[in-house]
Amino acid sequence: MSLLYPSYAFTFVTDVSFELLEKLGIDLILLDVDNTLSEHGSQIPFEGAIEWTDMIKSKGIPIIIVSNNFKSRIKPFAKKFDLPFVSLALKPLPIGFNKAKRLFNKKAENILVIGDQIFTDILGANLAGMKSILLEPIVIEKQLNIRFKRMLEKPIRNKIKLNN
Repeated sequence: MSLLYPSYAFTFVTDVSFELLEKLGIDLILLDVDNTLSEHGSQIPFEGAIEWTDMIKSKGIPIIIVSNNFKSRIKPFAKKFDLPFVSLALKPLPIGFNKAKRLFNKKAENILVIGDQIFTDILGANLAGMKSILLEPIVIEKQLNIRFKRMLEKPIRNKIKLNN
């Protein structure tokens, strides 16, 4: 498997079922924020996101936010979800993923990373030896660097869709 390919792909985080997590043996979820739980830079969660995280936590699977954003962006957002977080994660480097793994004392093969970017979330998960779910970006970002990455992602996303 290529380092750029996720284990699974879905449209929304709320499409990820507890049954799938159970089947995969997941005992920790690492969640991205921007375009995964909310619009880029927003403090307003996507519809159903808080309820989904509450349901997963109630089933015994801990969740932690892992983001490249600054603490000032992530801390108030994580508080809305009642989730711990790792900010300035340096994705796709495994540094932030491994910090989250150590905080919960879990094995990489039982950790799932969920995010919307191939070159940060998916590549980072694969480098860290973790499973991954790629989500569709809900909102088209205005930042040139992200739009450039989306253009580079397009052929990979098209292959993923063909294989699903």
